[in-house]
Amino acid sequence: MRIFSAWACLVALLLSACAPAARPDASPAARPALWKLADADTTIYLFGTIHALPPGYKWRDATLDAAFASADALVVEAVLDRDPAKTSALLVGLGRTAGLPPLAERVPAGKREALSTLMARSKLPTAFLDGMETWSAALLLVGVTLGDLGIGAEEGVERRLEAEFGAAGKPIEGLETPEQQLGYFDALPEPAQRDFLATLLDDPEQSRADFQRMLASWSKGDEAGIAQSFDEEIELSPQLREVLLDRRNAAWTEWLARRLDKPGTVLVAVGAGHLAGPGSVVALLKAKGLTVERVQ
Repeated sequence: MRIFSAWACLVALLLSACAPAARPDASPAARPALWKLADADTTIYLFGTIHALPPGYKWRDATLDAAFASADALVVEAVLDRDPAKTSALLVGLGRTAGLPPLAERVPAGKREALSTLMARSKLPTAFLDGMETWSAALLLVGVTLGDLGIGAEEGVERRLEAEFGAAGKPIEGLETPEQQLGYFDALPEPAQRDFLATLLDDPEQSRADFQRMLASWSKGDEAGIAQSFDEEIELSPQLREVLLDRRNAAWTEWLARRLDKPGTVLVAVGAGHLAGPGSVVALLKAKGLTVERVQ
């Protein structure tokens, strides 16, 4: 289930739909990676996040606190409505199509029993899920699986930062809209959509182990470990890599280069997998001749 962990966290952020476990995981002395892109009158901190975390997980330190406090504004992947029902309504509007085969026919025969169990646990009517496109049905079901892992978007980095910047009266903006983010899934070819749905039905213990490895790499600021986690996940579906990672990295790189023309200090907080590895935003910025410094 390597493809599951990172993209399921993105889905958790979109839908804010999973119920975290009551017991916090033990938090190590975390030092997540932080970069700085700057010119004479502009400083942009680049912080790689995890969109969903175990409750009580401690990840802040003095370096991050100082960078966050110095920022005049926060930029996240997308600014979401605090009411998850509105995002769910957007998903249903975009992801419902008439005349689709039953959802059970869109997964391998050996996974149909697991899908039936997951659908029952979601408490969503079978007829309703059968009418959803494969990607949107998967997104509606993912909250159940994330709840089993004991992680939630309300504990995620973005939610905490948005609350902090909002309380300080600092502006918050998005690199994308929620419609754009859901549109990435909607644009996936049907085989890639079915791969995504099938990953929800894999061994939950393997999913838990994959997430814990990703969390450990992120907490230590281990760029190689973060990049490996994402590479291992998306190697199962090149279409997912192209749509959800490569295209977005390229677009965000151009946005950051333009943002240097505006004076001030800004914190840009996006999923950690976008900032680590050969095709990352950091690598693309350096390829444009811009100086990006790892400050933690």
